[in-house]
Parts: sequence; structure tokens; C-alpha cells
Amino acid sequence: MNTRRSLLGFGAALLLLLPACTTLREPAPGETWRGVHLWLDRENSAQQLIRTLPALAQAGVNVVVIEVNYSYEFRNHPELRNRHYITRQTAHALAAAARHSDIWLIPEFNCLGHQSFGGRIEPLLRTHPEWSETPTTAMQETNFYSLNWCPLAPGLTETVCSLMDDLAEGFEAEAIHVGMDEVYYIGDDRCPRCRGKNPAALFTEQVQQLHSHIVTDKKWQMLMWADRVIGVKFQGWSKFDTLQNDLSAAADTIPRDIIQCDWHYEKKVDYPSIPYLAGKGFRVWPAGFLPLPAAQALSHCALTQRTNVIGYLATTWNETRITNAPAWPPIREILPQWKQQLEPTGKPWKCR
Repeated sequence: MNTRRSLLGFGAALLLLLPACTTLREPAPGETWRGVHLWLDRENSAQQLIRTLPALAQAGVNVVVIEVNYSYEFRNHPELRNRHYITRQTAHALAAAARHSDIWLIPEFNCLGHQSFGGRIEPLLRTHPEWSETPTTAMQETNFYSLNWCPLAPGLTETVCSLMDDLAEGFEAEAIHVGMDEVYYIGDDRCPRCRGKNPAALFTEQVQQLHSHIVTDKKWQMLMWADRVIGVKFQGWSKFDTLQNDLSAAADTIPRDIIQCDWHYEKKVDYPSIPYLAGKGFRVWPAGFLPLPAAQALSHCALTQRTNVIGYLATTWNETRITNAPAWPPIREILPQWKQQLEPTGKPWKCR
């Protein structure tokens, strides 16, 4: 039997076996968000996650962010699917399995940045090179860490919103993570549309357009990475958290109901971006990775900051297989610390 058909059959069978239940919404007020971020880029990964969800729930996980990007069976734009992708049927099976384990499933689609990885260009700019922020020759170069799309490209935002609608339908989601991290090329002189414009204003405009569709029109929750929002004052701690540009003016102009996923992977005495974002009125979801002492330090400081901190997100970045994730030290050792209820105290943040 064809492998894909076999996997489809497994997912459909599991979907039928799971009891019917209402859509699982975000964790209740006062309940911490104990999250895990996973790459999900093919059928096999989705099937592994279906089997692993009960163990993740037992480990204390109640939110899973799945970075899908272009690895989905898009119906409105099938030309933008990756070669390997998750079928709509398997997406529905995964959604049912997540509800069964009391886990809130949030798909992620990288917006603006991360439109290439090394020499591999993602389907959107491969299909529409005219939408690149650094078009023509830049599309052939491999020394770009991560290509961006142009936020002013006509027709682009409508296409992206259509892709996210497909993802939300397939994964039965009521929240979307839009990425927006590591945006290094914006307001670039090579872009005929953005040349000479304020980069922070361009970034803000893109966020607002996405928010208008996701939150205003669809009534879903919107999440994004916070590294461009916190600005150079809180950046530059690692090679990925760079001082290359300053888009921090966006912190005063983007909607406050967007959850800011504030990631830091270096061990520090404290992490002042957490109270900075919280003081701006955002709900903050601190996100750690490796090494383990750095993740523990971030978690400790975040636990000390009560107001507007909703929990902790363990990012994995393929350092552990999905099936091993429940036993991975940053998940096993940190998430249980977040099982207590978090209530705002109004006290100043201090973790030294």
C-alpha cells in the first residue's frame, strides 16, 4: 500500500475513534500556558505528534505551536505547497487528538521574514520573485541568512491571509502564530516600493494588516515573536538576536492584544525585555531553548514577573525528535514549574 494512503488511513481511523467534543479554546484565565514549539513539515511528523500528544499532556503541556509554514495541503493556492506537506485530513486528525489531550493547537506561518533558509527559497518568493524585498539578483544569492517579502507588494497580504485561512480550517485553530522574527531586510534600497521608507513603520503596517484579518475579521488570537519589537536595547545577545536593525518603534503602534513570544537563548542575570513588553500592555510568553541553564534562567525570571506573563514556551528546533519531546530536559524540568496559577500582583519586576 502507498505510504501516504496508509498514513491517511491511520489519521482518519484515529479521528473516528476519538470522542466528539467542543473546540478547545485557550487556557482558562489564570491558567499558565505551558507550551512546546515544534516543526511540523510532513505527514510523518504529524502522525508522530498525534501519537505523542498524550505524553506531552502528561508532562504538563497544554499548548503546542506547530510551525507548518508552506508544508500544508493548501486548497486556494496549491502552487505554494512544499514538496512534502501535511494533508487536510491528517490536520483534522491532529486537531481531534489535541482536543482529546486538552492541548490547544496553534499553527505557525512565518510572515515577512524567513522566506528562505540558506540557498532554499520558500514557495512564495520562488513563485513570486517580484514580491521579494531584495528582488532580481538577490533571489539567486545564497549569502542571505533569510530573505523577506516586501510588505508593500500588491496582492501579497491577501494571498498570505488565504494561506492562513486554510491552515486554521485544517487544524481547526482559533489562534495563529505569524512569526515576524529576524526581519533583517525591510525598507531596503533595492526594493522599488520600500526604498526610503521608515522600516519600523513598514513593519508596523504589515503587523496591522495581519491583525486586521486574524483578530478583527476572524476573531482569532494572534501571536508573534518579539525580537524585532523589543529593539536594540534588548537585542544582540546571540547571533540570531541581532543589532542589525531597530524596529522597536513598532512597540508603541502595534495592537496590544497580540501575544509577544519573547525568546532568549543566552544565560543572563535578568531579561528586562519581559517587563518592558508587559509594561507596554502586551501579554508576554517567554520562550527558551538551549543550553538548559539559559532556559532555566529565563524561566526563573519570568516566574518572578507576574503581571502580563502568561507562561513559558519551550522551543525545540529539531534538537529532539517529536516522539522524545516529553522527556527532553527543557520540557521535563521547566514546564512543571509553571503548573501553579499566575495571578497579577502589581509588584515591580525584579529577578536579581
